[in-house]
Amino acid sequence: MPAEPLHPALTDGPRPGDPRHVALIMDGNGRWAEARGLPRAMGHREGVQALKRTIEAAPRFGIRCLTVFGFSTENWSRPADEVSDLMGLVRSYVASDLKRLERAGVRVRVLGRRAGLPADIIAIIDRAEATTAHNDKFLLQVAFNYGGRADIVDAAQRHVDAMLAGQATGPLDEESLGLGLSTAGAPPVDVIVRTSGEQRLSNFLLWEAAYAELVYQNVLWPDYGADGLADVVEQYRNRDRRFGGRAAPAEAAAPALAAG
Repeated sequence: MPAEPLHPALTDGPRPGDPRHVALIMDGNGRWAEARGLPRAMGHREGVQALKRTIEAAPRFGIRCLTVFGFSTENWSRPADEVSDLMGLVRSYVASDLKRLERAGVRVRVLGRRAGLPADIIAIIDRAEATTAHNDKFLLQVAFNYGGRADIVDAAQRHVDAMLAGQATGPLDEESLGLGLSTAGAPPVDVIVRTSGEQRLSNFLLWEAAYAELVYQNVLWPDYGADGLADVVEQYRNRDRRFGGRAAPAEAAAPALAAG
């Protein structure tokens, strides 16, 4: 007798109301390694494998865009050897996976500041974006040297620079600020997920989080994959999305139905 699926509610495939853009704070690499008596670098390497699994699984749930938090503007304060290892993972990940992503129709965008990054990392980012720019099946956004506050400041500065250059007029509003963010052009974020049991945004997608659902999962990132995404979709289906509005009370709707 075949085993029942882990998430039977998802066997009917994606629904119209399922999340299309999922953002992930990939947390817990260090704790995963420490729990096994391994160096933190091994946790980061296993985290890359979890990212590969998650990207591969996402389209099965109707997800069209993943935004993942790879390296924050605050991560520079970590020990130099850990920062160096994280940079090395970028090099190895792009070298091993770029061709596969291109064949799969994945477009890669890297969010965050280029300033301060090693020259070869900037070249790798530019190559990944250029190589996949024509793809439209799936959008993978990697927040690298990224901070939500910094991104809002940079967007405001772009507007100021455009005004000084005579390329923009009028006051700064939500639309013009949004166009200056590094996420401009991506679909709205439906849900932000943090793994490892921590419950905070840590300066991730602060502007885009305005009406995103928040999901906190008690799983360390290196153990993540399809089951984690299935749980996110299941939780999202059970959320009441009102965007600041108010659902009509059931009792108010009843007379109208009866009259019809």
